[in-house]
Parts: sequence; structure tokens; C-alpha cells
Amino acid sequence: MELADIFPPIGLRVEAGPLVLRPITDELLPALVELSMRGIHDPDAMPFFYPWTNAPVEDQPLNYARFHWGVRSNWNRDLWDLEFAVEHEGRLVGCQGFMTGSYLVTRTGETGSWLGREFQGRGIGTEMRQAICAFVFDHLDAEEITSAAYTDNPASNAVSRKVGYQPNGVLRKTRRLGEWHPSQQWVLTRETFVRGPELTVTGVEAFRRFIGLDQDGPATDS
Repeated sequence: MELADIFPPIGLRVEAGPLVLRPITDELLPALVELSMRGIHDPDAMPFFYPWTNAPVEDQPLNYARFHWGVRSNWNRDLWDLEFAVEHEGRLVGCQGFMTGSYLVTRTGETGSWLGREFQGRGIGTEMRQAICAFVFDHLDAEEITSAAYTDNPASNAVSRKVGYQPNGVLRKTRRLGEWHPSQQWVLTRETFVRGPELTVTGVEAFRRFIGLDQDGPATDS
């Protein structure tokens, strides 16, 4: 028995042109920690709703590992978070996620990502978003996908516009302790989606059964 037989998200792999979305295993965590600690954003800025990069430098490696261990241990069909490590032309560049609750009913969820600063400004963030959205629409039967970013995060909001998300209101969201900032909400449908390269996907049949989309049939790759 392989780990992917026990926990099918580990068996997923999504390829889109020069981009590969691969499962975050324990073997990959040290490299992701090193990448994140080389910098994701300007120290004076905070693009994340949960300010995890504000933690003391000595705490960040274990905090990051705990987050991904928690994603696995807390997984259930009513609330799950699919997290991928992203490689571009063979180099590790960041992470791309899709988070959802009651997916079998709502057929929606929210994208979230981070990209190492050394790889920003090259269109990779757009490619990452196109890949995860194509995967969720085409292979997981999603009907819409949401995203959000603070209004002072022009890069993330620009990616949403490029991929075809439509504005969906502005909310007040907390940021650092005692601080809030307007958050632009976005929604994407199949009709407005601006696609990237065609996908090659591995492990999706077992994953569909795991989340309850399919109940029967053999586990094969596509």
C-alpha cells in the first residue's frame, strides 16, 4: 500500500505547460520553508489574511510544517484545503491552494497562493491560478470559484482580473493585530474564465471518490 492509497490528495499531480502542481509531502517541506523565508512580500506590507509571515524567524519553519500537517489531519468531506507546491520549469516557486466547505452542495471554494519574491513579476502567479481553476472546473465539477485580496495588493487583484474573476463586493477584513483593511472579493465562473495551457492530471479519479464526487469505479489516472 502507498501513502496515496490512504490519503489520495498525495497522489494528485497537475501539469500545465511549464508549470507543475504537486502534493506537499514531508520531504518537500524543508525546501518550501527555505523558499518562503527568502521572502514573499515587502516587510512593511501584509498580503495575507492570517499574517503568518509576521511570526519570529525562528518560529516560522515549525509553524509552516504544522500548518501542512494540520491540513492533512483535519481533512474531511465537509471542510478541506487542497494545497500544492508549484514548480515552474523545474524550480520550486511557491504554493497554490483551493479551500472549500460543503463542496458536494456548494460546488465552490476559494483560491489562495504565495509566490517567492524572486519569481514574481513574470506571469507565474497568473499561470498558477489558471491551472488550479482549470483543475477544479474540469475535474472536480466546480460551478464557481472565489478569491479575495486586500485593496492595497495590486498584484493579486491583477491576477484575478487577468484570469476572468469578476468583482464581488468589498469587505472589511482584519490584518495585523488591531488593524483592518478593505478586501476586494472576486468570483469566477466557467463563462468568464480565461484559460491557460491544457492540463495533464494524475490521480484525479481516486481523489474524486475521496471527496465524495464518485462512489464507484476503479482508481485510474487521466
